[in-house]
Amino acid sequence: MQTTEIARVAAPPADVFPFVADLARYPAWMPLVHDATPIDGAGAPAWNVEIRARIGPFARSKRLRMERTELVPDQLAVFERAETDGRDHAGWVLRVELRPDPSAPDPDSTPVVEATEVTMHLAYDGSLWTGGPLARVFDEQVRRGRDGLVAAVGDRSA
Repeated sequence: MQTTEIARVAAPPADVFPFVADLARYPAWMPLVHDATPIDGAGAPAWNVEIRARIGPFARSKRLRMERTELVPDQLAVFERAETDGRDHAGWVLRVELRPDPSAPDPDSTPVVEATEVTMHLAYDGSLWTGGPLARVFDEQVRRGRDGLVAAVGDRSA
């Protein structure tokens, strides 16, 4: 399963990046991420993450150990599941790309970055969240996260 969401955030990449580069900040704006606690990553930043979604009166949750495997300040953050128990686990990869969205009010002026296009790619190769209602709920949670990021960055800028 893969899902991609694109958000246009009314702030430059440097203001948006802190929200997407640290998984501990995700619970504030991404409903799918119930908790993300920083842990010792043996060199790479790592978090214990609880993913949770409700389907009517029921909730489905999953705990993951995620590491940040790539980081380009103000441009890219990649997180991958990296369990340390020696067993095989379904893969989770979150790739967040930021691109400045320049705008120039006057054709003769220098473009000023007033917004950022944030593209979130989430890939999951397991079976817990796939199929029917769970896939729809999963996609909806990610869409709500897109809107949550826009609101969270806007609240900080206000």
